[in-house]
Amino acid sequence: MWRRMWAIVMKELRQLSRDRMTFGMIVMIPLVQLMLFGYAINTDARHLPAGLVNLSDSAYSRALVQAVEATQVVDFKRQYFSVADAEQAITHGEVKAVLHLPADLDTRLVRHPSFVGQQYLAQPVGQWLVDGSDTVVASTIRSLRQMPLDDLATRPQKSVTPSFEVVQYFNPEQRSVVNIVPGLLGVILTMTMVMFTSAAIVREREQGNMEFLITTPVRPFELMLGKILPYVMVGFIQVTIVLSAGHLLFAVPIRGGLIDIAFAAMLFICASLTLGLVISTIAKTQLQSMQLTVFVLLPSILLSGFMFPYEAMPIAAQWIAEALPATHFMRMSRAIVLRDASVLELHFDTLWLMAFTCVGLLIASLRFSKRLD
Repeated sequence: MWRRMWAIVMKELRQLSRDRMTFGMIVMIPLVQLMLFGYAINTDARHLPAGLVNLSDSAYSRALVQAVEATQVVDFKRQYFSVADAEQAITHGEVKAVLHLPADLDTRLVRHPSFVGQQYLAQPVGQWLVDGSDTVVASTIRSLRQMPLDDLATRPQKSVTPSFEVVQYFNPEQRSVVNIVPGLLGVILTMTMVMFTSAAIVREREQGNMEFLITTPVRPFELMLGKILPYVMVGFIQVTIVLSAGHLLFAVPIRGGLIDIAFAAMLFICASLTLGLVISTIAKTQLQSMQLTVFVLLPSILLSGFMFPYEAMPIAAQWIAEALPATHFMRMSRAIVLRDASVLELHFDTLWLMAFTCVGLLIASLRFSKRLD
């Protein structure tokens, strides 16, 4: 019995050693997860892109801005001349928060804190306008409410009056489900769309249909399009289910237009299906296609900003995230659904998904054409 079992063990080991794809997944999946969780994943958001509306433009205001930047929580990337411009920037996703310093900043700062009898009369010296749809970012900005002003004010700080007032747009209750549901669209579509098409070409080969496809007048590009079009409708059904259930069961607001949501979803569905086709031309078996799908799925979930803030990742991890379609759709879905942004305002992510789909179809067609030779 032991000899027979040992013979089976040796047979499996030899077969595994010949399967380079499986052997590579055995080594790469734990290494990738270790690098992602140990290096790229960080729940402490720092250096958040922020804007500034400085209506005071005094020495006090400039010193206050430097003090805020010294905390390394935010980096002031842009300056706006009105609160309305700042609100538009937050809606478009240009910045995560905006610091508004009023024209009477010097007066507020000098009087902060002051009291008459036992009643505090101090008022916040400024105001933070925050994208509340991202709960991690909002909680990080809220940590600046009690920022000490001892180095700026003329008297020591004695009260617990907040230094800044925080106004949270789009999700003032800070419900995490509001942030999760639009992001869940990207995760579900990535899992299903890539999985559906990653075995498309491999399945034809294993079922013996490859010879039939070779003899037909169907061109490689036409075959690739024909493989992904049926699943586009499947993707739209999933989008409808997630958004409808999220709105009815969890009261997630849907502020954006349905046309914008549908167009963004179509771009991401096509990009994900194209990625699956490329995987299908690389894999030789359906098992290998599933392994490659998992290999792509892990970074898509962890680096796209669904679970962990994108801004907290190292620059190298952000570059990898930018190469993934899920990252761009995660921005678009949250911007459209929660902030009522339009596809035209999200032109960078829109053009990137279009380019990814075109390049992916071209690569898949060329690789399939080579296999025909």
